[in-house]
Amino acid sequence: MTMTTADPAAAPPEAPPPEAAAAVAAPARRGRLATFARGRWLRTIPGRIRAHVALVLAALVALLALLTVAVGNARDSVQTIGHDAGPQVVATSTLYFALSDMDAQVSNILLIGRQHDLGIGYDRTLQLYEQRRAEADAAAVQAAQLAGRDPALRQTVQDVLDGLGRYERLVGSAMQLNEQAGHPAGEAPKQVVDAHRQATDLMKLELLPKAYNITLDTGAHVRQAYETKRSAVLAGRDRVVAAGALTLLLLVVTQLYLARTFRRLLNPALVLATLGTVAFAGFGAGLLTAQAGHIKKAKEDGFDSVLSLSRARAISHNAFADESRYLLDPGRADTYEQTYLDKSLSVVYPDIGDKPLNLENYYAGLEAKVAPYRPDKGPEPFLGFFADAAGAASTAREAGAVQRTLRAYIVVQRDDQRMRSLATSGDRSGAIALRMGRTSGAIHDFDAYDAALGSLIAVHQDAFTKAIEDADGGLRGWKAVPPAAAVIALLIIAGVRPRLAEFR
Repeated sequence: MTMTTADPAAAPPEAPPPEAAAAVAAPARRGRLATFARGRWLRTIPGRIRAHVALVLAALVALLALLTVAVGNARDSVQTIGHDAGPQVVATSTLYFALSDMDAQVSNILLIGRQHDLGIGYDRTLQLYEQRRAEADAAAVQAAQLAGRDPALRQTVQDVLDGLGRYERLVGSAMQLNEQAGHPAGEAPKQVVDAHRQATDLMKLELLPKAYNITLDTGAHVRQAYETKRSAVLAGRDRVVAAGALTLLLLVVTQLYLARTFRRLLNPALVLATLGTVAFAGFGAGLLTAQAGHIKKAKEDGFDSVLSLSRARAISHNAFADESRYLLDPGRADTYEQTYLDKSLSVVYPDIGDKPLNLENYYAGLEAKVAPYRPDKGPEPFLGFFADAAGAASTAREAGAVQRTLRAYIVVQRDDQRMRSLATSGDRSGAIALRMGRTSGAIHDFDAYDAALGSLIAVHQDAFTKAIEDADGGLRGWKAVPPAAAVIALLIIAGVRPRLAEFR
């Protein structure tokens, strides 16, 4: 038999065309997909390890995502209450105070007449009026900025600005008539009194209620944002705790599976990943809990208290001005006496039992219930703004500031009682000397009360500032969280990679 030898130079067999290769590969891919869909890969140890890792990493990603969202809500809340709307709303409360004190200075100017050395002096009183007018204009601008797209609030701000213009024209007329009359203190002619009535009625019936509504409405926006965001932070914390627990459970299950499969007690990388996850979830939950606490303190101990006490200060100044109106306009003395009582009751409302609600019983109630009050002796035997402040006092500094303010307030009320006693007995000049005299003590006592109240407001403002600073400081620690999650993920991968390598 003759054997045929292959020619070395013969060409190699041709590769199949691309279409044929694709036809062969397609069934192979479909087979792998079918195998994956039927879960056959889970029947192998590498497949099960990969499934464990995928579940753990997915839970870790979910934990990080939930924490990110919750921290975002906390940051928004701190920004709103501490840096944007919160301080602006507090600034709008200046509008009510500035308007109140403007009218108070006008009453003082008209009361002293040509005796320019009474009170704090004509020039200083006029200067203070101009200062309050500038403060009112600035606060109105703040309110307009806060109004944003709220048409009702913007209209209220515009109404206040328009009304302020009318008020200034009426005041200008009253002061001009007052200067022309050149009357003795407490003896303003009818045309001066009539012009004053128009101005003060406009202030009392239109401007002050609208100014209060501005602060009330803008404050409501802040409170709504606070409730929404704080609830979201607390809900986010609960989700973070749940996601952290799930991640830990999956890590423990993975380690148990590896220990049983490879007969090794510990996987150092996975142990570190587990400890890291505990720290990660614990840090996240703690951060969110602390943020909720800081936000609550800033809102309740700071924002709410500052707004409430600022209103008490404005009302106190307006009530003090009612004393001047009482002496300036005898025809409305009863009206101004009643408005003085109403304003005083809003500041401190003592328990007077079944007695008629009048100034005499009010004075007696202050001496019997408020003067002996001590912060550590149980619930407050009175209501009003200062009762709220006393009930909210959470530190010795706050409680001490409340007590000093109450004592100073009682001194002011004693001066008021003496002034009215002189006026009703027919000694109007003595009443005016007590109210406006530089050596009588009434103005000095009110200034001391105003300083004590200002210190109480400053205590709560400090609490607000401290809570916001603590919240900002806590949020700065967030920057380390995403890298920590990445390290945990790398530890998980590093822990299982040697085991997968054993099957290659």
